[in-house]
Amino acid sequence: MVNKPSVLFLCVHNAGRSQIGAGWMRSLGEEAVQVYSAGSEPADQINPMAVKAMAEVGIDITDQQPKKWTDDLVQEVDVIISMGCGDTCPVYPEKRYIDWEIEDPAGKGIEMVRSVRDQIEKRVRELLVELLGEENK
Repeated sequence: MVNKPSVLFLCVHNAGRSQIGAGWMRSLGEEAVQVYSAGSEPADQINPMAVKAMAEVGIDITDQQPKKWTDDLVQEVDVIISMGCGDTCPVYPEKRYIDWEIEDPAGKGIEMVRSVRDQIEKRVRELLVELLGEENK
């Protein structure tokens, strides 16, 4: 696929929700989707509970680091998934935004992080069907 869709997962700290979303998209979309994640105020490290919750489903996000979004990155992608960054998320009128209202797992226990992981998985699967078609479900 020459022109594969690109998705940017945004949240404030780029340590939990956006990293979980990017992890699911990389895993489920394989090479068919270009995946990025970033935040408005990146944390020092990924939420250890997010890493643990993803490892439970066989997805390793330990090699990821929280990073700040840039104008160039936002301009490059097709779809921006916003997860709780509100007014701090960049807004470009020509971009497609999807706001996923999912509770921030920062500082929460593994049960809550698993719930966030599972909510994000469902939404990523739905988005993949939309972006790639039914055969990639």
